[in-house]
Amino acid sequence: MTRSTGAAGPRGDTAKLNRGFGLLAVLGVILVVAGLIGLIYTAAATLTTMLLFGWLLLVGGIVGLLHAVQARRTNFFWLGVVVAALNIAAGVVIIKTPEAAAEALTMFAALLFLTGGVFRLVGSLVVRGPQVGWTLVQGAFGLLLGVLVLATWPSSSKYVIGTFFSLSLLFDGLGLIATGFSGRRVVGMVAGK
Repeated sequence: MTRSTGAAGPRGDTAKLNRGFGLLAVLGVILVVAGLIGLIYTAAATLTTMLLFGWLLLVGGIVGLLHAVQARRTNFFWLGVVVAALNIAAGVVIIKTPEAAAEALTMFAALLFLTGGVFRLVGSLVVRGPQVGWTLVQGAFGLLLGVLVLATWPSSSKYVIGTFFSLSLLFDGLGLIATGFSGRRVVGMVAGK
């Protein structure tokens, strides 16, 4: 099978690249819209996130169990069965009680913010590196965020996870839009030469 080296080849490749970068931008717009909707309806976004997380654990546990059964003659078998069973159990619990799972995950996130903030603050004061100012700001922000979430816990669990997930969708979407448009521009510049 030979490949055509005529003028249609590079133009076809350019069109494919443009189409691919265009699809990236469209996916980015979808993610931005989903993120904005999630920021408006944070309680629904939290519940949706927890249910999605539960289903992912459940499906992942079933796939892991099937993989462990395929590897039943290896040392991996029992470890695979235990990990798969834990994933299945966690998925079932999260699907049955997404509100309680959101409360637990919110508490965990708040504790992570608190400890991360304290370590950044102390570390920046002890080390005093070239980025000490930014590290102090990051530490103070993490500490403040952890205190704010804990101060209103468990009611904060209704919106914290949904807000974080929605912000993640929003910024991922903006990144994909930027990649799509800049990729099309680069392809146009290269094809123009």
